[in-house]
Amino acid sequence: VQLQASGGGLVQTGGSLRLSCAASGRTFSNYDMGWFRQAPGKEREFVAAIRWSGATYAAESVKGRFTVSRDNAKNTVYLQMNSLKPEDTAVYYCAASRRWTTRVDEYNYWGQGTLVTVSS
Repeated sequence: VQLQASGGGLVQTGGSLRLSCAASGRTFSNYDMGWFRQAPGKEREFVAAIRWSGATYAAESVKGRFTVSRDNAKNTVYLQMNSLKPEDTAVYYCAASRRWTTRVDEYNYWGQGTLVTVSS
């Protein structure tokens, strides 16, 4: 699976962004998809995931603010980010896994990342 993330940018505190991740190659609908982020000097961390069936799970730090969704017909997964905070500043990555997991090392395919900067 090849993944291409887009939609990052500069936004003020309280603003919104929607990230997209377009997939190509293997059958997209067979994979569970995750969003991760990595801030400068920090480890990559789980943000949210969506199963092939549509079930979702999000990290506590983003629950109620971020929503993950997917359109299997378009081979695309989305991350809608609302009420953004400066601490959400990071490079955001989408990833694909055949397992339902939040572990970085259990995702097999990764996009290139898109930078989100939230100004205070």
